[in-house]
Amino acid sequence: MSGDPYGPEPGFAVPPMPQAPPPAPPDGLRATAVAVLNLSGLGLGYALVRRWLTMAGCWVATAALLFVALPADADGVPGAALALYGVVLLLAAVHGAVAGLRTRLTGPAGAPLALLLAVLLLAVPAGGALWYQDAREEAVQQALLDRLERADHLVTAAGRHPFATARSDYRTALDVYRDLAVEHPGSRAADQVPDRMRTYYTTVGAAYGHQDYCAAVEPLTYLRTVPRGMPERQLGSLARWPDGRLATSLFECGSAGLTSGAQDWAARFGDLLTTFPRSAPAARVAPAVDAAVRRAEKGVHGGDPCAAVERLNSLSSRITDLARSAAGAADAADALDGTAGRAGRSGNAGQYSCGVDQFEDGDFDAAQKTMESYVDDNEHGGNLERAKKIAIGAEVARTLPAAGKRLPTTASGGSISVTVKNDSPDDVTVLYTGPVTGSFTLKGCGGCKAYPLSSTLLTGFKPCADSGRHYPQRTLSLPVGTTYFVHKPHGGSTATPASDTARLRSGYVYTECAYTTRSLGSAH
Repeated sequence: MSGDPYGPEPGFAVPPMPQAPPPAPPDGLRATAVAVLNLSGLGLGYALVRRWLTMAGCWVATAALLFVALPADADGVPGAALALYGVVLLLAAVHGAVAGLRTRLTGPAGAPLALLLAVLLLAVPAGGALWYQDAREEAVQQALLDRLERADHLVTAAGRHPFATARSDYRTALDVYRDLAVEHPGSRAADQVPDRMRTYYTTVGAAYGHQDYCAAVEPLTYLRTVPRGMPERQLGSLARWPDGRLATSLFECGSAGLTSGAQDWAARFGDLLTTFPRSAPAARVAPAVDAAVRRAEKGVHGGDPCAAVERLNSLSSRITDLARSAAGAADAADALDGTAGRAGRSGNAGQYSCGVDQFEDGDFDAAQKTMESYVDDNEHGGNLERAKKIAIGAEVARTLPAAGKRLPTTASGGSISVTVKNDSPDDVTVLYTGPVTGSFTLKGCGGCKAYPLSSTLLTGFKPCADSGRHYPQRTLSLPVGTTYFVHKPHGGSTATPASDTARLRSGYVYTECAYTTRSLGSAH
């Protein structure tokens, strides 16, 4: 009998070896341990059930999250990344629980120990989350401090430029300070805002510290608007810091302009009396204006009386407007009204000195207008009569400049008889000046006519020679000396005035004749 004595018996087969260990009986505790271990983010539950690839997938997901999250910054982790990672952890926990339900754990650890370990390991992501939150909060604090520092640099740089140029930078910095104080209270940056605001105020208002009062007005006015948006607790006493300084600046700037003749002094004083009517600087406005009027009054008797008169008239007008704007400061308004009236009266009276100065300078046209204005404005003026004489003398000197060599006086009368006749159909005003100055009007001569210009050029031409005609006339008594006559048509005639220079001597009787000439249909 042949064959393998040790071979299988005829009719008997050996079963094949199994491909994997047989599944373990379902164990909920084991499934929970695997699921909780996977929640740590490291896939440790998969390690216990020998699912190496899925464990590696957990590591990749966790590494990706760390790549996105670190280093911690103020913006934190993007919400989409957190949501995606949470889904991954949830899927890993569910999948791990399914895998661990019927799979024996590797190693000596049993399900209870694995579950205890899983619970302890949850402290890792929890601790990491707390650490990350602290790191993120620190990043937020640093970001806010960086914003604060940039605003500080902006204020420092703006302080090197005039306020008008730097205004926008100051506003930008203020917006940062306000945002830190209002939107991030309790932050380290917000805690530093009160100190920064003190620096801000002193920088913006630096012109006041340099006693550049006119330049200080605009920035100090701006600082008074800051409390509208900044919490009061951040400002404290700074909210009232600009007030006294602005009041002082308005007064000093207005006072300097009043002295120098600048145009904006009244506006400065007006702002002061309106904004700070009860302040000490406001109480100084009326005396300062009064002193300026007194200086101008003294100038009337100085080297340039016309400039002083112009100054007084300007002061009167501006002070009147200022008094109207000072409704909140009744005492100042009353004092200013009185000063304005005095300035106006002094200006009117000063026209006499101005007219004299103009006459002596040879500006006869201006002198005539000024003296006529003085006569109209000063009905009871002490120099009224002489002003009338000077106005006449200036008008004569406009035609005969030699008549302006001496200032007319109020003298009258003389020993020489001068008869002035009118051989013209028009009324004629006769002006004369010399040792005596005056004027009068002669009525037109009835029946008289204008002479042809050609006839006046003939030898022997004698107007006023018709012995049978009664010429309107007037006889003057004048002193010896040179008298200058100007005859001008009365009313609105545009004819050129005629003139004559009479050198009067004792023992003679003189006659002046006024007449008109006709040329090409026009009378002269």
